Amino acid sequence: MGQLSNQAAIELTQEGFGKMSCLAGVGAHLSGFVQSARDIDQLVVIDGCEVGCAKGVLEHAEVPLRAYLVITDLDIDKNKDMNLKREEIDRVKEAVRRLQVDAGKSARPGGPGTATCGCRQP
Repeated sequence: MGQLSNQAAIELTQEGFGKMSCLAGVGAHLSGFVQSARDIDQLVVIDGCEVGCAKGVLEHAEVPLRAYLVITDLDIDKNKDMNLKREEIDRVKEAVRRLQVDAGKSARPGGPGTATCGCRQP
C-alpha cells in the first residue's frame, strides 16, 4: 500500500498538484522537515491502511492533520503486489483532489496542496 500511496503522490506532484514531503525526515524529528510539515496549510496525509503509520508519525511530531486519506477506505485491498494498477493509482489521486475540494481549499493544478506519504521525492 505504501508503494501505491507513493506513486499517487509522485504523479500528483508531477501534475503540479502540490509537492511531496519526506515522511522519514519528519519521523526522525529532523527540525527542518518537521517545521516544513507544520507550515503546510493544505497538507494531505495518505496512509495505505487503517494501521495509520503516516498519521502516527505526524501526530508524534505534533504536525496537525488537515486532510487524511486511508487507501483501504477506497475499497482497495491491502496486498504485497508491487505491480501497481493504473485504476487504483487514479482512484487515490482523485480522492486526494476531492479531499482538497471538500475542505474548501483550492484544488487547482499548482495549488499548495501537498501529499505526504513516503520518503522518496521525484
